[in-house]
Amino acid sequence: MSQYDPAAVEAKWQKKWEKAKVYKVDLQKAKEPFYTHVMYPYPSGDKLHVGHWYNFGPADSFARFMRMHGKDVFSPMGFDAFGLPAENYAIKTGIHPDTSTKKNVETMIRQLKRIGCMYDWDRMVNTSQPEYYKWTQWLFLTMFENGLAYKKEGNVNFCPSCQTVLANEQVWDGKCERCDSEVVQKPMKQWFWKITDYADRLLFGLEKLDWPEKTKIMQRNWIGRKEGINIVYRVEGTQEELVCFTTRPDTNFGATFVVLAPEHAFVRKAMDEEIVPQGQRRSADVRGYVKEALNKTELERQEEGRKKTGVFTGFYAINNLTGYKMPVWVSDFVLGGFGTGAVVGVPGHDKRDFEFAQGYDMKVIRVVRAADGDMSPITSIDQVQEEEGTMVNSQFLDGLDIHTATQKIMDHMEKEGQGKRIVNYRIRDWLISRQRYWGAPIPIVYDPEGKPHPIPEKHLPWELPTDVEFRPTGTAPLAQSKELVARTEKIFGKGWKPEVDTMDTFVCSSYYSLMYLASENKGEQYRQRPLTAGSPVDKKLEAKWLPVDMYIGGAEHACMHLIYARFVGMVLKDLGFIEHEEQYQRLIHQGVITNQGAKMSKSRGNVVSPDEFVEHFGSDVFRMYLMFMGPFTEGGDWSDTGIKGVDRFVQRVWRLYSEKLPSGRKLNKKVDQVDAQMTSKLHATVKKVTEDIERLHFNTALSALMELLNVLEKQDVLAPDVARTYATLLAPLAPHLAEEVWEYSGGKGFVIDQDWPSYDASQLVASTITIVVQVNGKVRGEFTASPDITEKEALEFAKAEENVQRHLEGKKIKKEMYIPGKLVSLVVA
Repeated sequence: MSQYDPAAVEAKWQKKWEKAKVYKVDLQKAKEPFYTHVMYPYPSGDKLHVGHWYNFGPADSFARFMRMHGKDVFSPMGFDAFGLPAENYAIKTGIHPDTSTKKNVETMIRQLKRIGCMYDWDRMVNTSQPEYYKWTQWLFLTMFENGLAYKKEGNVNFCPSCQTVLANEQVWDGKCERCDSEVVQKPMKQWFWKITDYADRLLFGLEKLDWPEKTKIMQRNWIGRKEGINIVYRVEGTQEELVCFTTRPDTNFGATFVVLAPEHAFVRKAMDEEIVPQGQRRSADVRGYVKEALNKTELERQEEGRKKTGVFTGFYAINNLTGYKMPVWVSDFVLGGFGTGAVVGVPGHDKRDFEFAQGYDMKVIRVVRAADGDMSPITSIDQVQEEEGTMVNSQFLDGLDIHTATQKIMDHMEKEGQGKRIVNYRIRDWLISRQRYWGAPIPIVYDPEGKPHPIPEKHLPWELPTDVEFRPTGTAPLAQSKELVARTEKIFGKGWKPEVDTMDTFVCSSYYSLMYLASENKGEQYRQRPLTAGSPVDKKLEAKWLPVDMYIGGAEHACMHLIYARFVGMVLKDLGFIEHEEQYQRLIHQGVITNQGAKMSKSRGNVVSPDEFVEHFGSDVFRMYLMFMGPFTEGGDWSDTGIKGVDRFVQRVWRLYSEKLPSGRKLNKKVDQVDAQMTSKLHATVKKVTEDIERLHFNTALSALMELLNVLEKQDVLAPDVARTYATLLAPLAPHLAEEVWEYSGGKGFVIDQDWPSYDASQLVASTITIVVQVNGKVRGEFTASPDITEKEALEFAKAEENVQRHLEGKKIKKEMYIPGKLVSLVVA
């Protein structure tokens, strides 16, 4: 008997699939559309890593499963080829990003085909191609023409290493998400998209989505909707007023100070002495503090546990309710872009305010009594009551619970002209400008007076110039291009200048699921719809296929790509270009693969290259091993030993078919010697594998197939119909092996085109029991068996379990115990 040769078998079936165009989908004629795809990769390296495999392999297995359930599955692949990842790779290697990106894409396509995924390569997209980014530029112009794109100057997050502006979402703990460098603040004119106009829809639309709750919470927090009131305070000795946003006006009888953001207009006037306090002048102190504060990123200023700092301006605001003179301070924990940039301090009932007041010896007044009845002076942060309580020392609010008091005081303030109800949001408009080379040029030109004008559609794509030094210098690389200036003046006239910023790569990915539906790849030629079509996708086709039925990718994109794509979908829906405002109905986040408990990274030296394992074991084994490590959404820890166990499973499957399957004409005859126990086990396995794959529990689906293999190996002969059923169950998880054994067992056509097997519930009644296997007291597996199984058989079945074998390998069994019908316990040393 020959060994199973994965290299030969996989090459054979990949060739057959390609020749027969098995995975090509007719989008127009499909009757049961099922649209699924993974988040497309950055071609920022020259090879796929284990993380890619763990995302792509199981996702493909689910797509295959749905196809065998009669769905017309569309599973495309593309490349997020613009942006920092690809450009940083080019800078590192010294190779122009266009050259390196094309080379990396070619390499990754070869590797992706080696996985054996059912991608329709005729529908591939590449965001760095003019054919694609003409639509990215069309999207910008659409935003601009509808009042959703604007340019303004402001402090921005700037990465000195990457030499570009970063959105808030791209800064983590004060550092660049790409290179881990400290981010600084820098004033600069930038282009923004008005995502804040859609804040409520983005928030409330989450309720309709089948997404992980953790991701929904992250988006809710990022949107940060807060209902409250803008309270107006008069500043003593001036004509100025300060407007403070608060969600807790009920505590305003306890307000004892006001804090302004360093960016606040009042602070500017105080620094420049346009206004002067009645007492000591403090403009120099204020200037020094503000200069230091504005060098910090917003995220640094918001860090939990950070000591609150500030400086007194010398001014006082008057509390309308009490007449109390509240000192006006400047502190960097208040942000100019949130609310009004001014906060009223109530240290008795806000922990942040209490910490600030304690640091500068300011008055603390109790206006809420907690449930425990404590009315003592508030001297400890433990006494600060924020969530519940009854009003005290608050005149007409006394005796009311804080929630009722909040509404009553807002009514009072609006009636007296002291404030106005308002809703505020944490989310900022989307900063899309980047001072980098490798991105879609912003399609704007400026007349000699500096006024922006949209580039007419007939000049799109507005192509990237090639006479540019792509390495970062701190200024926009496109500003160096003589060709770009000459092109602009030739078309628009002398003195006209081009916009030199490029777009954030998240613009490219905000609509790429639409672009898959319109993509065509024929040989070397890549085409999207012509701009004359009016929209990037045919509206009827979009209505048929969207939203994407299952979208799979990393949780790290919760507040970037995923929220931007939702915003763009809503805009395109409002403007009549598409039918569905939500592009992704169901979202799955895959887990993380670790090595020796640590996340894989080059710096740790623990990165596993898939290529050498695929060469040795084949892609099916590598795919199944990754799925076998644990539930798909949880990930697992890499083990060279574990992959050998999966390889043994594949060899055993091949041996079963080659040794026990009848040959020749007998292949299509039913073998009657299939006992009731075998029949019951087969139906139970069909049920188990079906339910597990539906839940993305590929690991337990594989365990069930391994258990069934244990039973089949004990049969004298492998019945052809059972053999073909086993091949169909194996098809989503090991596509090449399944095709080979399907063909070997007399199956007609491709196994991927077969109906998924069904089970007969009445057959499950045949008495079977589940026996748990423990190794050194920990559950390492389970198997089903007949109730009359002997102790010897139970021990054999237990030791044959793949996961159990992993924990027995290289160890000596010191003790074996079988509790009939329940448990096998093995003790090893």
